[in-house]
Amino acid sequence: MTIWHQLLITAFALSLAMSVYADDETVDVEDGDQITLNLQNAEITALINTVADITGRNFIIDPRVRGTVTVVTSRPMDEDELYRVFLSVLEVHGFATIPTGDIIKVIPDANAKQLGTDGEPEAPADIVTAVIPVDNVPVAQLVPILRPLVPQNGHLAAYPPTNVLIASDRAGNLERIRHLVEQVDRAGDAEIDIVPVENASATEVARILRSLQRGDAEGVPGRDLQIAVDERTGSILLSGEENQRQRMRRLITELDEPDEDQGDTHVIYLRYARAEDLVDTLTGVSENIQQRRDAQEGDDAAPVSIQADEATNALIISAQPNIVDSLLRVIERLDIRRAQIMVEAAIAEISTERDAERGVQWFVDGGEEGALGLTRFGNIGTPIESLLTLDTDAPQLGDGVSAVIGDLDSRVQFGAFVRALSQDRNTNILSTPSLVTMDNQEAEIRVAENRPFVTGQFSQEGRTVQNPFQTISREDVGIILKITPQINEGDAIRLDIEQEASNVIGQTTAAGPITNRRTIQTSVLAEDGQIIALGGLMDDDVQEEEQRVPGLGSIPLLGELFRYRSTSETKRNLMVFMQPNIIRDRAMADGLTGRKYSYMRARQLAQRDRDSSLLSNPRTPTLPQMERPELPVPFSSSR
Repeated sequence: MTIWHQLLITAFALSLAMSVYADDETVDVEDGDQITLNLQNAEITALINTVADITGRNFIIDPRVRGTVTVVTSRPMDEDELYRVFLSVLEVHGFATIPTGDIIKVIPDANAKQLGTDGEPEAPADIVTAVIPVDNVPVAQLVPILRPLVPQNGHLAAYPPTNVLIASDRAGNLERIRHLVEQVDRAGDAEIDIVPVENASATEVARILRSLQRGDAEGVPGRDLQIAVDERTGSILLSGEENQRQRMRRLITELDEPDEDQGDTHVIYLRYARAEDLVDTLTGVSENIQQRRDAQEGDDAAPVSIQADEATNALIISAQPNIVDSLLRVIERLDIRRAQIMVEAAIAEISTERDAERGVQWFVDGGEEGALGLTRFGNIGTPIESLLTLDTDAPQLGDGVSAVIGDLDSRVQFGAFVRALSQDRNTNILSTPSLVTMDNQEAEIRVAENRPFVTGQFSQEGRTVQNPFQTISREDVGIILKITPQINEGDAIRLDIEQEASNVIGQTTAAGPITNRRTIQTSVLAEDGQIIALGGLMDDDVQEEEQRVPGLGSIPLLGELFRYRSTSETKRNLMVFMQPNIIRDRAMADGLTGRKYSYMRARQLAQRDRDSSLLSNPRTPTLPQMERPELPVPFSSSR
């Protein structure tokens, strides 16, 4: 203690000695910082001020803290002992202290539990709120025992979910309650018994035992018994008091009786999976289980037999009950509703073709004079020399604007063949194939024409041919979509896709028709309902050709009469899009089906309305009305 502190205590003692209550209130400070109190019917606030000045603590006094106190000490005390005496005086008069940082609140006991702190108390009389964990005994059974030990202004409650006690009381009494809980919270004679189950199902027997426990009233023996199942060995584990374990062992023995009617053969009906598909998987699992148990027990168990009945989609299993239990758990995880995938593709193609040609051809025929001259250009339709043999009244001049200028009847024939042609072709194709399949199941949709194509032939003139022949192969021309979906975690879908779109164009060669073919073969990853672009083509093709007579075709202006030009421009835009949708339940399937069903029915009704103007009694077939919940319309239904 510093000299200033000592001077302060001395000054405070002198001031008390000189007060008007000097006869009833005295505080003596001796050498060595020892304090002696002698208060007779003094105000409690005066005692608080005295302790605050001597100990250096800061107090906040509740307005309800009123009254007189009498404190008489027979011997000197130090500061810590003085503070404990002070707390005891407050406790006797129904007041409590609540430490909050550097400040101590003085309040009535009735409000102390609402303001109690869970920190470290400074003295046994401080109000503290604490959580007392209990490991072995149910807290609901401790509350009636400990409640009489807590004063009326204290608080004691149980929280069964975590098996803890919540208490608010003075630190000294709370420490006593902690000690009592430690003495009571002791593990009893709860040991663990392992009871093997030979004939019955260990899981089923454990379920029956637990149902008996739930039927017991609170406090009835067997309530605290714990039951667990070791599926690997087919055993039941019992943990609890000795008499309860013996009771459950007797029940297990009575339940573990062989069933003479059924024996070890079980029939399991499947809901979603195919029985024949599970036979190989279950056979492998049963062999592994049997090998492990034979190695542990050292005995050769009876073989396991697993067969499938396709008519009822059921599995017939003949095995020991423990192995059957393990197989039933595997079947339960495999026999689940598999998700389905509806994949909608959109093939959009827009192409524009523009052609233009223009040219002049000349000829001069001297007839009997034997002189002949002409200008001829290749690949322009009708050659000019054919005009000399045509009937001039009906010449076959081909496509475009053509004109023959000259005299074809005179002795010396001459003329000019003028040809001009321009053509435009626009194409807009939209194909939207859709396909529904199960997860990890390959599916294919094929909408095509099976066209013949000549691959080989044999013929001969001038001699007799014994075996003339012609070989033809047929190919599908149209839309072909083949997919294999796989649903991953988080609704991500992996798609193995083979997409083909082909059609026959108007041109035909000696070997057969010409087809356009567009194919995509890829693997992509998409989210549920996501539209992805698989691929496409942006093509811009411009071809120009010019033919001229050397020398004459280069003359300005006049050279146009000895020149032939053609221009071809082709623009093609082709894109392929795809949208996968996961179908997990019936509602989703009904919504997707109902959308397409309603679309087809609307088209049929529209066609029937158009036909009604011409037919007095139209009988156009239409789909019946189907009420189904509608889903948001994806991109493929915009048509």
